[in-house]
Amino acid sequence: MSSGTYSSNNSGISASGVQQHSDIPGSANLSGSTYLVDEQATEAFGRALALATQPEQDNASPHGQEIDPGTTGGRIFLFGDLGAGKTTLVRGLMRGYQHNGPVKSPTYTLVEPYESPGRNIYHFDLYRLADPEELEFLGVWDYFEAGNLCLVEWPEKGKGFLPAPDLQINLQAEGSGRRLSWQPNSAAGRKIAQRLIELPRNLHGI
Repeated sequence: MSSGTYSSNNSGISASGVQQHSDIPGSANLSGSTYLVDEQATEAFGRALALATQPEQDNASPHGQEIDPGTTGGRIFLFGDLGAGKTTLVRGLMRGYQHNGPVKSPTYTLVEPYESPGRNIYHFDLYRLADPEELEFLGVWDYFEAGNLCLVEWPEKGKGFLPAPDLQINLQAEGSGRRLSWQPNSAAGRKIAQRLIELPRNLHGI
């Protein structure tokens, strides 16, 4: 994966409780935003993001049994104030990857691994990081190997010691809900953003 540090509205996400917002027709501009009315809508977007980071294939075995989905990987940075819904979004994403166990923000451990055969997902929370140099002692670059999916809360705390993101997501309070916006920063990020835009045309009831 490429090194370096991280230094518009065209939403295609439709979900129960998610209101679409689109100012730019077509998908030439892959940055976008959507309004999330509540926690359920935030989880729904997380499930959509899971689908956007999975290989485009049928997740059923030849015997009709659902199989664990793989991941195309990527580095997704999550920005937003305390309580903005970052961990809720990650919980929705993990539900989209058929993880039914608890999904907690790893505030004290810094990283929570979700590893299974053929798929590695890592959830970082850097809120309590005292010094970004601590990431070197963590061996953080090992987690960001190609093919791994890494979601990072509070990435600004690790500025200068993290690889550049493929996709940035920002959550901000708006009215009684939240405005979620995304911006791709790489070819991999553009593929994820394109999938987000295309999903409603291919799927229903997200």
